[in-house]
Amino acid sequence: MKLLSALNRRYAVKRFSDTSLDAERLDTLMEAIRLSPSAFGLQPYRLLLINNPVVRASLVHHSMGQDKVLYSSHLLVFAACRSVDSVMVDELVELLATQRGEKKDAFDSLSQHVKSYLNDMNAAEKAVWAEHQLYIALGNCLTSAALLDIDCCPMTGIDPEGYDRVLQLRPAGLRTVAVCALGLRHPEDTAATQLKVRLPSGELIRRWP
Repeated sequence: MKLLSALNRRYAVKRFSDTSLDAERLDTLMEAIRLSPSAFGLQPYRLLLINNPVVRASLVHHSMGQDKVLYSSHLLVFAACRSVDSVMVDELVELLATQRGEKKDAFDSLSQHVKSYLNDMNAAEKAVWAEHQLYIALGNCLTSAALLDIDCCPMTGIDPEGYDRVLQLRPAGLRTVAVCALGLRHPEDTAATQLKVRLPSGELIRRWP
């Protein structure tokens, strides 16, 4: 099965080649991530695809010295929205009505439900909730990249505030949560040949009758 073969082949790349990803595969990956599910379809996050080597070099300092941030084809930053509120819900309703060719009041029930759900959370809880949705997209990114023969390395061992300053995300209402280096593995990356170790299915998966 192609899916399992791709997942067995993928790993957190330690060293990338100097080959740049072709535009078609990169665009396909971005579209796959765009199609990721999120609660209510709100997508309380944004993606920043960074190729500029000067910007990426300045981010190495905020990445615990991990030079994969610089020496990969592209760097993808997953940033959560700082504000998760009724405005976001109104924007979703506007988008739904426009794309589905319906009147906005057709989504009144959905709007009220989502706003009520969000109003029951404080700011800290909303921030965690937004991150949960973002991580769904990150997971989809890793699987989709594997299926497209794109190598990658997801990273949370970074200084998010440092990223925010370099990328000027606070004025944009965003905050860095995770990053993912994209490209093709270097032929001498020894991590590629290491045995993939995971819990046995009988230990990880509990099947209830």
